[in-house]
This record gives sequence, C-alpha cells and structure tokens, in this order.
Amino acid sequence: MLSGISALLGALRALERDNGQAVLATVVKVEGSAYRRPGARMLIPLYGGTVGTISGGCLESEVAKKAWWLTDSGEAVIRRYSTATQDDDDDQDAALTFGLGCNGTVHVLLERHSAEKPLAVLELLRQVRESGQAGAVATVIGSYRNARVRVGDRLCLHPSLTDSGRLLAPELDAEVRADLQRTLIDGHSSLRSYRDARGEIEVFCEYLAPQRRLVIFGAGHDAQPLTHMAKLLDWHVTVVDGRAHFARAERFPDADTVLQVDTRPPYDLHALTDGAMVAIMSHSYSQDRHWLGSVLQGAPAYIGQLGPRDRTERLLEEIRQHSNAHLPALERLHYPIGLDIGGDTPESVATAILAEMTAAINQRTGGMLKHRQAAIHTPTAQNCSDIETAARLTAS
Repeated sequence: MLSGISALLGALRALERDNGQAVLATVVKVEGSAYRRPGARMLIPLYGGTVGTISGGCLESEVAKKAWWLTDSGEAVIRRYSTATQDDDDDQDAALTFGLGCNGTVHVLLERHSAEKPLAVLELLRQVRESGQAGAVATVIGSYRNARVRVGDRLCLHPSLTDSGRLLAPELDAEVRADLQRTLIDGHSSLRSYRDARGEIEVFCEYLAPQRRLVIFGAGHDAQPLTHMAKLLDWHVTVVDGRAHFARAERFPDADTVLQVDTRPPYDLHALTDGAMVAIMSHSYSQDRHWLGSVLQGAPAYIGQLGPRDRTERLLEEIRQHSNAHLPALERLHYPIGLDIGGDTPESVATAILAEMTAAINQRTGGMLKHRQAAIHTPTAQNCSDIETAARLTAS
C-alpha cells in the first residue's frame, strides 16, 4: 500500500488518466502546537476520497467538505484553523476553532489542479521523486491589498528546470530566488517576509526532499518486517544478499528492489548506498564483514550493524587488518543497531531500527518525549518581525 508522497503522486496519475480535477490542501504555516508541519499535503479529488493528511484526523473532513466551495473562483485561498479550546479562542472570526485544546493555528493553502491548469508544485514533486534530487519552492501565502502578487504565486527551483518562473518585482524576485537557493543548500523550510514600497509579502520557502532510501544487507526473516515498515514511511527499499535462496523478490513483496550480489570483491554499490540509510543484518559473519567494510569506505547517511557489540568490534578489527583503506563513514556507524526498547521479535527489532534511523535523520537522541524539555517539533524558521505580523499578512 502506497503512503505519503507516493500515494499522492499515484492519485495524481489516476486523475490525469481520467482527466479529473482536484483541490490541493497544503499546510503552509503553523503557530503553536499542531500534528503536521508546514509542507504536509492532502489531495481532494472532485470524486472519490482524499489522499494524504494535514492533521491527526481533526481537520481533514472539514477541509474536504469546503475546499471546492472555497476555491470556486479558481483562485488560491488561505484558510486558518484553530486547535485552541472554544473558551480560549479570542478571535473567532479569524480562524475556524475545533476546541481540541492544542492551542495552535494551522494555515492551509487551498488551490485547484486540473489538466488545463496544472499546479507547478505537483510537477516539481514528481520531478524530485523521479530524479532523486531535492527541489525548493517559494509560495506566496500573504500579501497586502492590491499587491502585484497573489496568494499561491510560486517560484520553483530544481536542477531539471530551465525556467523557475517569476514571482515579484525584479528586485524582490532576486531576493526570493537567493533565499530559495539557500533553502535548497540548507535543506530546511522557512517562512520569510519581504517589503516593497507599499507593504509586506509573506512567502513559504519549502525544501522538497528526495525520497529517503534504505538499503538492507541481509534477506533473512527479520529483514521482512523492516522492509514493510520502511515502506509505510514511504522510503525506497533495496534488499541485498549474496545467497540466492534468500534474495528472492517473492520474499519481499514490499521492496522496490531485491538484489542477489556476489560478496567477493570488488564492491560496486556505492551509488546505491551513498546518502542512504544502511542496515547490515545478514546473520553471516563473512557477509557482514564484506558489506560493512565496503560501506564504511563510502558515504551513507547512516550505517547500522546488527549483533552484539563485541561481534561488531571483531568485524572492525578484521576490516582494519585486511584493508589499508580509509574508513570515512566510521563516525556514522551505529552498533548494536537500534534503540533500546526491549523485545526480541523480528517486528520489535524492525521498530527499534527504524526508530533509531528516524532519530538520526532528525538529529534527535531517541529518548522518551515525557523527558523532553523543548517543544516536540522544531519550529519552521522565520524572519518575520513577530508572529502577529505574519498572521496579519496571511489573513489580509
């Protein structure tokens, strides 16, 4: 079953085959607490159910019910939803209040998509997914009355684009383009405000990451739930094993690719593992030594070695003894792989592995949230002078 961006793009392909229409709902700003962060998307076809989520299930029905009516003019609109309690909300006219007690406000951009008027951001998402290269998009989410730009106007950036479009007056267009380039380099989304002679314009500069890749060395029984769970996260999964009776596609129906690869040198999978999350779990000492020694010479984002600590340290010692090669990825090696959550079933092991990988991606330690003093989510960076100014611009 597809999830995340894969599900959205799959629904988009179905719409295109049927010449259908849809409304795209995108979270573009969050104030306070909210379940999803800016960049979360939901596709609302004219016929059929929604695809994707923009909250924990609280807003989807309301947004889907009114999305077509709110965009009847064909213009993009911003809708604000408050998750404060009814008694705590002092601005009933500014945001639809759901009384959830989360004390947050979610700003949702609604815009029409059709074959005649396709949305550039959906095509950009498709290019990012197909190319494996990140992209960035600047979307106007607030402007003053009678401004030259409108809510929903965009500027896109991706290696495949020869023309990223025009957004604002020349001097502001260049400033937004420079910020968008920084977004692509930094790999983080941000809210930014710009001023011309007549007023302020608020822009969501969004980083569009390529699909996360997981390479599993070892096609044993415990690799099966890991593959399945990784696909639930919408990761691209490759399973590799040197044993033909293990490396069979029918054993891994959820995997994108299953490879039977000779474990004798040379190793030629760096293009596959560089930048990827790597789990080494073949339960074969000789295979693990081969795979670990090889990936340590590359540039994976994460390497996890299954097994007791002393086993991995013996592997590392033998790798050093039999190879004079530099091991640049050693600092990204985690062993024993996974968070300490207990449990010894294949499903428990897979949960621990994916939890640690996710923590590493987000630069977290993986501790219990009840012990965390800071906010659960890292706020989207913004250079607005204050939240009230940003909210006023969005509502105007």
